This record gives sequence, structure tokens and C-alpha cells, in this order.
Amino acid sequence: MAFCNSCGATLNPGTRFCNKCGAAVTASTPAPVTAAAASSAPGVPPAAAAPIPSPTTGSSALKIILIVVAVIIGFGILGLATVGIIGYHIAKRAHITQNGDHVKVETPFGEVETSKDPDQAAKDLGVDLYPGAQVQRNGASSVSMGNIRTATALFESSDPPDKVCSFYKSRFPGAMVTTSDQNRCTIVSNNQKNMITINVTPSGDNTKLQITNVSKKSSD
Repeated sequence: MAFCNSCGATLNPGTRFCNKCGAAVTASTPAPVTAAAASSAPGVPPAAAAPIPSPTTGSSALKIILIVVAVIIGFGILGLATVGIIGYHIAKRAHITQNGDHVKVETPFGEVETSKDPDQAAKDLGVDLYPGAQVQRNGASSVSMGNIRTATALFESSDPPDKVCSFYKSRFPGAMVTTSDQNRCTIVSNNQKNMITINVTPSGDNTKLQITNVSKKSSD
């Protein structure tokens, strides 16, 4: 089908002049193809949709997480380095002396003394010892840090546990905690300067007695 080049009117085949505007027909012109017609024409694929740019939100969040993790790791390394430097200076300035079981450590923050001498630990307890009880070498210690001293000693007696418990119950009538049965007892006594813990337990035919005293030195 032909169309007029001037006005676009439909022309019959073989027409030399336009019936509407009178313009001469030089050549047949195909009808313009609109976008809608092109999209509906068979065999013609529709125009491809413009690609949607991939979102960048996920990558930005990942970057933020990695930055936070890096900062945390950096602070952790810095903290370890600081602790190491402080520990190095303390160790450099610390002075250690040892005489047998007695060890004394002098640091910028004060002195620490430890001893595994059972006789010294028994003296540091400041508690009446059960008559005839033998101090045991294992389980005895005495530690002094600043104005706090902790002394622990282990004793053994051939007397039965109830007799040993009765002895110490009479020495600490106002004990904060007292628990006992036929074969064992625990006594805890506390005041402004001392906290004494006594544990009495059977050990075969004998009785084990462990005494711990945490005391505070008076500031003179």
C-alpha cells in the first residue's frame, strides 16, 4: 500500500497524483512503523530492558564490618603491648631473694613474701594449736602481700574428730559459722583483723586439722 509523501494520505496502486492534496506521487512510501507495532510484530523481539545497576548496600556494610573488626584487633594488640611493657618494667625493677622455703619479692607496688616452712606457718596462724597435733610439711604456706597476711597449716592428731572439734568450738564460741557432724566440723570466725577457718576431717585412724588465717596488719 502506498502513501502520499506530502500529507500521508492512502493512495491506490498506480495513482500519480494525491487525491487529497494533489501532490505528485514519485514513489511508494511504506507506512512508518511505530514502537507499539514493532513490539507487537511477530518474529521481532521486544527491546531489551536497560540493565539495573547492582546495589552497593551489601558491599558498603561489609566494608564497615571489616573496618570495625580491624579497629577492635588494633586495640587488642595495643592493649597486649601495653600490658607487656608494664610487665617488663615491673619485672625489671622487681628484686627477688630466697632463703630455703622463704621467698621475698620486692616490686614498685610493694613486697610479697611466701614461705612453705610449716613451723613458720604455724606461728603465723595466731591460733592455739591442738595439744599433741603434728604439723605436716605438705599443705603449709604463709603469704604476705602489703598489709594482708595469709597463713595455712595442716596438722594431724591421733584423737578422734569430735574431740578436736570440741576443743576449737570452746576457743571460738562466737564463731560466724559452725557446722559439724559426728566425724567432721568447720568453724569460721571473723573480726576486724582476722578471719580464721578451721576444718576437721577424719583420715584413717587419725584426724586431719587444717587452719587458715587471713589477717590484716595494723598500720602503725
